[in-house]
Amino acid sequence: MNPMPRMTGTTLGPTRTVACVAAVLAAAPLAAQAPPAADIWLVDIAVRNGRVQLGTPVNVTARPGYDNQPAFLTDGSGFYYTRIEDGQADVWRYDIAARRSVQITHTPESEYSPQPLRSDSGFSVVRVEADSAQRLWRFAPDGSAPAVILPDLEPVGYYAWAGRQRVAAFLLGDPNALVVANVATGRADTMARDIGRSLQPIPGRPAATFVQWVSAKAPWLAEVDVSTRAILRLIELPRGAEFHAWLPHGIVIAAVDTKLYEWAPLRGGRWRQCADLKRWGLRGITRLAVSPDGTRLAIVAVAAN
Repeated sequence: MNPMPRMTGTTLGPTRTVACVAAVLAAAPLAAQAPPAADIWLVDIAVRNGRVQLGTPVNVTARPGYDNQPAFLTDGSGFYYTRIEDGQADVWRYDIAARRSVQITHTPESEYSPQPLRSDSGFSVVRVEADSAQRLWRFAPDGSAPAVILPDLEPVGYYAWAGRQRVAAFLLGDPNALVVANVATGRADTMARDIGRSLQPIPGRPAATFVQWVSAKAPWLAEVDVSTRAILRLIELPRGAEFHAWLPHGIVIAAVDTKLYEWAPLRGGRWRQCADLKRWGLRGITRLAVSPDGTRLAIVAVAAN
């Protein structure tokens, strides 16, 4: 089986190989698989005396099936998320004030990982196309006018915008790779390999954090500056953690099963537990999303039986 083509320092050409196709079939979330059930909870969040404090989580997508990958709108009034029904993944939008969800995309393809574009000009997704290619696409706010963003960058599994024109993407392969791409020029550079699924923009900087697997038991939080291409290893994640998110206060939170941990880079030190959501019946916490003003946290988890 051939390794994934190297892309460092070049403009990408077609990248799909037998190895990549095999990786696509083995990775989640994909339309060909049945993803585990999950719901999205909303909880008020605040930072007081340098410590993260949470309110009571509320399940806002309570139903059987897969509701996942929340990303807040730029005005914080709601969030996009992926919902799967009858094997079909589409983008939905939850309105916080109205307390209801509305379906946004209605396509024969499947769309994952919706994220708002600047100035609410629409949203981007990872689209699983008819031939199983996975590329970045954009849609208008109402789900119309689909257009591919980076035609030659695939197969994309996950991504994070780090500025208006640059994106950090997780490319499926053996091993998976971190690629930084410029949407204006099409240039894409491979920056790291053996990375995890969680990529997050760093507030106020043209940079993103990602999980670097140093070994099977040692995931580290690392950052990539998309302007300079510099990579810095920050801190080892709590054991069992894979997903994380940034608060605008400069604090990182990470999830391990029922617990949330916080780390403040500017204060140094280590991770410390800030919440255990077991008391509210949450378990298996994965993805986290923070509202732009830092007052709400969206949590993907499974309701304990």
